[in-house]
Amino acid sequence: MSHASGSFEVKLTPQPLADSRDASARGRMSIAKQYHGDLAGTGVGEMLTGMTAEKNSAGYVAIERVSGTLHGRKGSFILQHSGTMTRGAPQLVITVVPDSGTEELAGLTGGMQITIADGKHSYDFEYTQPPK
Repeated sequence: MSHASGSFEVKLTPQPLADSRDASARGRMSIAKQYHGDLAGTGVGEMLTGMTAEKNSAGYVAIERVSGTLHGRKGSFILQHSGTMTRGAPQLVITVVPDSGTEELAGLTGGMQITIADGKHSYDFEYTQPPK
């Protein structure tokens, strides 16, 4: 396993839902990220959210395409996000979609952890990929 870490900025932009019934409990957003550190590049994607009457309980799923360099190797890959918050306790799984790596990132597998502290975002990415 290899390890990459760094920071990122994210911009979430609300988008209309395909079906606006019960829109107060659901949301849709576009994702725009800028990654820095061992992973340098951009991420673009779509997020769907589900909110509950309990203020600190919710869920989201997202698909994000990351393009740039990972430890100097150029290409892109897709991340699949699945997150839940149960009365304030977060659980988040972010996984590389199998066979989504391109160019020098072909064959990439792994998972990412996100930390948010003092309003700043950082990532830890554990991954494997075939040798060059």
